[in-house]
Amino acid sequence: MVSKNVELKLMFVQFNANIKMKKIDFYTNACYIFITIFKESDFMYRRIMGFLEAWKESEHRKPLILQGARQVGKTYSVLEFGRTHYENVAYFNFETNPRLNETFRENISPDYLIPILSHIAGQTIVSEKTLIVFDEVQLCERALTSLKYFCEDAPDYHIIVAGSLLGVAVNRAEFSFPVGKVEMKTMYPMDMEEFMVAMGEKKLAEQIKNCFATDTPLPSALHDTAMQLYRQYLVVGGMPECVMQFVKTKDYILVRHTQDTILASYLNDMSKYNSLNEIKKTRLTYDNITVQLSKKNTRFQYKLIKKGGRASEFENAIEWLCLSGIVSQVYRVEQIKKPLENYRDIDAFKIYVSDMGLLSAKKDLAANDILYMVEEINDFKGGMAENYVNVQLAINGYHTYYWESPRGAEIDFVIQRDGHLIPIEVKSADNMRAKSLRVYMETYKPAYAIKLSTKNFGFEDGKKTVPLYAAFCI
Repeated sequence: MVSKNVELKLMFVQFNANIKMKKIDFYTNACYIFITIFKESDFMYRRIMGFLEAWKESEHRKPLILQGARQVGKTYSVLEFGRTHYENVAYFNFETNPRLNETFRENISPDYLIPILSHIAGQTIVSEKTLIVFDEVQLCERALTSLKYFCEDAPDYHIIVAGSLLGVAVNRAEFSFPVGKVEMKTMYPMDMEEFMVAMGEKKLAEQIKNCFATDTPLPSALHDTAMQLYRQYLVVGGMPECVMQFVKTKDYILVRHTQDTILASYLNDMSKYNSLNEIKKTRLTYDNITVQLSKKNTRFQYKLIKKGGRASEFENAIEWLCLSGIVSQVYRVEQIKKPLENYRDIDAFKIYVSDMGLLSAKKDLAANDILYMVEEINDFKGGMAENYVNVQLAINGYHTYYWESPRGAEIDFVIQRDGHLIPIEVKSADNMRAKSLRVYMETYKPAYAIKLSTKNFGFEDGKKTVPLYAAFCI
């Protein structure tokens, strides 16, 4: 039997020959080798696979736009989905092969494009049997526009387009976006459940979901294991490359190096895909987010970015960071009524980053300080726990808000769940005193409330107690 290493070398020889013959670009070559050389069992579980399977089988399927921040696993997931659900994949990357733009300049009708794309890919594109993938599509506006005609004139072709800065591109570009002709899905870093499965704790994740549903305490030994995994997740985060490295090596230093590389790529994007006068403001804002999360009141304050800072000066920078998927805003709601969006205060909000590992790296926190929750990071523990919960809620599709009473009582999150407006209180330890939650419940009489902390599962006095590691269950 040929070993994987030998097989990998042989494939590189073959595909390097294809590169020289201009049959395939380098990035496509690398991705193809990656998805071919390993068995399905070697791949990390991603929840988005279920969504992609439903999209493929839908009678009303439209071209799919998969957006999200860099390095969250968009390309990885799409190529793996194509490998396991289609006869072949035709992959096109507009960043590594800029010449692709020329293909879309003259004509963007499917009849014109399919033969040319087949030639570029070096394989026949067959309707319903080939998955067509456009990657980094924000670099080619006409490719996005072509999705309208694929939807209208050639719906049998299965197309997924992905981009790291699609939100920025769609908001700033001068082209007609194919509204109503595409489906859109945002992809996030791996959540706590996906991290557990990657760490070989799939059964534990299933037990946690069962305990969440029944409000039954998890056995203490398993609770301790899950809390340890939670703290590891705070350090490693959910970027697939970082998780894969940690699973294989358990080396926090190597993971931190990768996180620093990702952060550098974010800074590069701020310079490359932002207007010149906004670059400095965007970087200042991003650098300041971790500082604001260390404050007792984590509400975002412009004056903390720089002395005398105002909304008019930094609002474009915040918008860019949100559209790129690097951060998210959580607005305060002035009233607890449906829909919550109607009652948000646009001048009062918090900002959280999209990945816990990048937050730790940005803050330059040592792994052991987080793993053992040392006293030196006490000021940051609350903001870190809030950020973690917001990440899990965002991945589950919730639009999060926070509430504040005139006398200063504050609820970290308010969400709409199963038709009810549910308050969520977050504590970084097992301190279960929740004066603010009591004020909220007396005022609005919710169906129930959720308290997240290090305490085990339970339910008492209308309050559902959920350990932090189980936030993905909400």
